[in-house]
Amino acid sequence: MRRADCRLSLLACLLGLGLSLPALAGEEHDYVGVEKCRTCHEKELMGDQIAVWSAGPHARAYETLQGEQSASIALELGIEGPADESDACLRCHVTAFGVPPTRIANPVSASDGVQCESCHGPGRDYRKKKIMSDREKAEKKGLWNAHEDVAICVACHNPESPTFDPERYALADGTTVGFDFELAKTRVPHAIPEDVKGRFIELEKAEKAAKKAAEAQ
Repeated sequence: MRRADCRLSLLACLLGLGLSLPALAGEEHDYVGVEKCRTCHEKELMGDQIAVWSAGPHARAYETLQGEQSASIALELGIEGPADESDACLRCHVTAFGVPPTRIANPVSASDGVQCESCHGPGRDYRKKKIMSDREKAEKKGLWNAHEDVAICVACHNPESPTFDPERYALADGTTVGFDFELAKTRVPHAIPEDVKGRFIELEKAEKAAKKAAEAQ
């Protein structure tokens, strides 16, 4: 089966399952880059999701294209030129690939690899604290439900990928699969602490007030 046919088969399968495919659909919202995410998500109070991302494989997705393994794979697939310049590779190794420049509100660097907005959606309209404190409002402003929407992951983690390992995940019954949504989430845990959800603004103010009072003593 040709690669183009593989893409169409995967898309048809996902649509048949009733999945939303937000990562593949046209969106009205703009990308702002991971630096905007750091404003809140690098804080200990929030759970420091940036630290988890930075230490994981998604942050190094673009970097891997510059290695010997990627060069070898590109050669095997008949890709002309370096892997880190190939559309076939970049579409799953950088954020906002193929997005028109008019939808890039702030610089999005390829070196950031697969950053927050690749999985949670372009953040310009939902990134403000008052919106993010209300899940429903945030989703209306473009936040994707990455914790429940498997389509976001399998858009890239699928047999079309030349490094896809059909036995990567071991299930409870002993069988192996190439991708398992629930197991995959446990490998990059970065949830907001339950006692902080919806209360970040309030708790941050209290934290700042306590710090100021301590400094005044």
